[in-house]
Amino acid sequence: MVFICLVAFFGIIAAVNAVMITAAVTTFGGVETESSYKAGLAFAGEMAASREQAARRWQVSAKLSPAPDKATSVDISVRDAEGRAQASLDAMVRLVHPTDRRADRIATVTEQGGGLFRGTVSAYPGQWDLVIELSRGGERVFRSKTRVTLR
Repeated sequence: MVFICLVAFFGIIAAVNAVMITAAVTTFGGVETESSYKAGLAFAGEMAASREQAARRWQVSAKLSPAPDKATSVDISVRDAEGRAQASLDAMVRLVHPTDRRADRIATVTEQGGGLFRGTVSAYPGQWDLVIELSRGGERVFRSKTRVTLR
């Protein structure tokens, strides 16, 4: 009787461990940074780009609103320090999931003129990081990351 209880106890422990290991491996996306060494080398460049961006004092605003077919409409306005619309920019807008990069979504945005960009992205409700990157001539001139909640 004692032997059966001992085997059952360790059998239950092994089964629970198997379930927990399977859940952990299949539900989490994994490492956030592929190479910390390369990320560390890029840090100095990111700091310089951040200082240049701050010196421009651009006013970039984004508005998210529900769109048909469970999509989200993204409207972005780009103005310089004097309030003039910025044109000839390429915009890349992403909704980045805070805990699982497999869920990240890229919005298709087009320039509407007058410093306005408009597009849509399909993402489920919840918390996201809205990442806006603006570039001119292949060089990134603006980047922002803002936590948003989609309903």
